[in-house]
Amino acid sequence: MTAAEAQTIVQRSEFGKRLKASMDMYGPLCVGIDPHRKLLAKWGYNVDAKGAELFAMRMLQAAQGRAAAVKFQMPMFERYGSKGFAALERALFAARQMGVITIVDCLRGGLPTTVSALADAYLKPDAPMMADAITLLPYYGFRSLTNLVGEALENGRGVFVASVTSNTEGISLQSAIRQRGDFPGQTVAYGVAHAAQNFNEGVEGMGSVGLIIGATIGQWMKTSGVDPSVFTGPILSPGYGWQGAEAKDLKTVFKGTKGNVLVTVSRSISSKGPEIADLSAATEAIAIDVRQALYEAMEEGDREQAVEPEPKYPGLDPALSAAHLADGTAPQVHIKPLPQPTQHSTPTTEVKSTRYVPAQSAKPAARGNDILGDDDRFKINSRPSNL
Repeated sequence: MTAAEAQTIVQRSEFGKRLKASMDMYGPLCVGIDPHRKLLAKWGYNVDAKGAELFAMRMLQAAQGRAAAVKFQMPMFERYGSKGFAALERALFAARQMGVITIVDCLRGGLPTTVSALADAYLKPDAPMMADAITLLPYYGFRSLTNLVGEALENGRGVFVASVTSNTEGISLQSAIRQRGDFPGQTVAYGVAHAAQNFNEGVEGMGSVGLIIGATIGQWMKTSGVDPSVFTGPILSPGYGWQGAEAKDLKTVFKGTKGNVLVTVSRSISSKGPEIADLSAATEAIAIDVRQALYEAMEEGDREQAVEPEPKYPGLDPALSAAHLADGTAPQVHIKPLPQPTQHSTPTTEVKSTRYVPAQSAKPAARGNDILGDDDRFKINSRPSNL
């Protein structure tokens, strides 16, 4: 491997390594920051850019030290025009100062010359709304995103590409069969997952190019052709909680995954606001539930891989199985005797439960910190130079 190739792999792995370290420390929860109009009113805030900013700052305080990342729902800031963009910019800056990993959920896609501008907005060191990762739509063809993904990786950032989304109407497109190009005969979702995985090849640990796979799509998993358990990048999974997915759905969809699923939850947390203590308690409780469900999903996958299928006829010489069982009948020769049970008693052994007990998470920073202050009447002294 040349020095240039080694450097490329380092760049391709940087976001994945940072995110995995955060997930290992705080668990697989991503707090969604979605300032819905009704929530702003419920919290007693004005339904405007300032209200959205105050909402975001409180959600950040609840997430810090309790979740692996936060995800900003960009259209809910964008609706307020330039003031909304400025509010998002300040919230992202505050998150960076707090050491919180950020994902901007912009779900953009388009021609290569168009989407490349997103790198200037979100992914470069001098980007006005610099984030750790953004979400993308691949329906102009995954190759339309290739240059943007390359720029993200060069700058140590990541992307999440929609593959099998949590909205029920999405499956009609995502399970459509590809007629030409790469992977003919496979689903659209499969092609997206395979193309994303190509960017993660050669990376040690978790890659930086992720997928979006909804937690609500258990019944569609086989139809989609996507197997989350073999994907080595991060998987962003919406749908848990408010949208209807439960722990059992996480265990179904993500069976056999290896600690790379990041479950995003927004309204199930923000509906408990506006008090930071209540938001923090909700975050901690959901983080434990999600961690437990994904741990059990991983264990279930491990058990299935470890169990060898039993022969149709116990005691049959395996060498004869293929030759003599094709018609479903047992051969009458070379039958091995089944082992006889031993007559002596077996000593009783205490079996300890293997149920996962989450480790104590790191203590969060004090409620009042020098970035946000003790309540909403704060001012950020260090602001981006272009504000």
